[in-house]
Amino acid sequence: FQRLVFFLLSASIVPNGFNGMSAVFLAGTPEHRCAVPRGANLSGEWRNASIPLELRGGREEPSRCRRYRLAALANFSALGLRPGSDVELGSLEQEPCLDGWEYSRDVYRSTIVTEWNLVCEDDWKAPLTTSLFFVGVLIGSFISGQLSDRFGRKNILFSTMAVQTGFSFLQIFSTSWEMFTVLFLIVGMGQISNYVVAFILGTEILGKSVRIVFSTLGVCIFFAIGYMLLPLFAYFIRDWRMLLLALTVPGLFCIPLWWIIPESPRWLISQGRYKEAEVIIQKAAKINGVPAPAVLFDTAEMQDSKPQQQQKAILLDLFRTRNIATITIMSLLLWFFTSVGYFGLSLSTPNWHGSAYINCFLSAVIEVPAYVIAWLLLRSFPRRYSLSGTLFLGGGVVLFIQLVPADLNVLSVGLVMLGKFGITAAFSMLYVYDVELYPTLVRNMAVGATSTASRLGSIIAPYFVYLGAYDRFLPYILMGSLTVLIGILTLFLPESYGNPLPESFEQMLKVK
Repeated sequence: FQRLVFFLLSASIVPNGFNGMSAVFLAGTPEHRCAVPRGANLSGEWRNASIPLELRGGREEPSRCRRYRLAALANFSALGLRPGSDVELGSLEQEPCLDGWEYSRDVYRSTIVTEWNLVCEDDWKAPLTTSLFFVGVLIGSFISGQLSDRFGRKNILFSTMAVQTGFSFLQIFSTSWEMFTVLFLIVGMGQISNYVVAFILGTEILGKSVRIVFSTLGVCIFFAIGYMLLPLFAYFIRDWRMLLLALTVPGLFCIPLWWIIPESPRWLISQGRYKEAEVIIQKAAKINGVPAPAVLFDTAEMQDSKPQQQQKAILLDLFRTRNIATITIMSLLLWFFTSVGYFGLSLSTPNWHGSAYINCFLSAVIEVPAYVIAWLLLRSFPRRYSLSGTLFLGGGVVLFIQLVPADLNVLSVGLVMLGKFGITAAFSMLYVYDVELYPTLVRNMAVGATSTASRLGSIIAPYFVYLGAYDRFLPYILMGSLTVLIGILTLFLPESYGNPLPESFEQMLKVK
């Protein structure tokens, strides 16, 4: 029974992998230049010389956003003058792309960038699309926990799967960038809610020994499998609407799971629905071949034992003393910058050398050993050194990329992969470390606050990638520096490995 729940809940995470990173291909920006209309009275020579050259990445390339003034070129063409010899091109007046753009079809047949011309003056819209998806993720993180407490884990799990699949399908029919982006925000809300609720349901049904494996290897590796499938779909389907349709269909395979995945017995008991909880537990016993008592819960007895009044905590409790305030501020920074590094490297795959599809696949594959290493480190080594070491590795190698000679492309991609490996391993250890640092009263709130900081990091990450348009190495210098800095800061946090979970503020460990 537990194996079945483990596998099916993990499998329900697969669509999150490709929805979470689909913007890499849906909002891909191909090479582009100003269109020169067929009706422009230009000779072939003048048509070829109509786009000025500009310095980009150390090489002279045709401008993406400017052209020489066509009226002047038509005059020179009519007079029989030749570009370069009779007319000095550098002295000619330039104008923006008044007739639209010509896009290279080498990598993408169509994306939302080519559909709605999100280039030049509007190039800020492409990273905003991804940022607003992560705003949806932030909103979903807030509401999913409360909704599943109110309406049940299973109901919300399948409702959010439906939101994710349904609104992804509606995006196919978007008639404007604004419509696409609003729907993408709603997909983001469904995506994270589905992930969080599957995580809660799994931890409540599975036994203690399986729980850590589920929360590190199960959920994370199935997310990585979805992420690996994304470039595979995108490679064979180069049109963004058809790609989105292909990414939506697997969500329909989750429908039969409604009849197999059970509600959380713990949640049912907390709601006083003992009969339903009893049915699920007896069914589990039957599948496992274990005899179950005829009556598990004496309803009258259960209703008599009133739950103890729990002391309520407020957000300010995370800053109650100097020690807890320091731990909270450092944890918020740790989550924020680790998230910027993780999503910055994940979303920048099209900017690396070589094929965007192979790069994205490698970026997904490297997550599997990262999760396995994180799990092994959590089992055997002190938390501070494990986290700090993986962050140093991730940030350090990303900083080194700028020193790699331009002709050693494979080495620079290898360093990005190693950086992604370190940051992914650190990211997957943060949840466990957070749980161990805070006392029971504020533990849930602390995880909520720090993961909110992580969402804010993911919202600004697309703009770190966007800086690559101005300087190829700038995103890596910023992400590498911040990751190394946060790796140093981690060494000042208390060590929780081998200590019992703190129950009160007095039992909290002290900052070094």
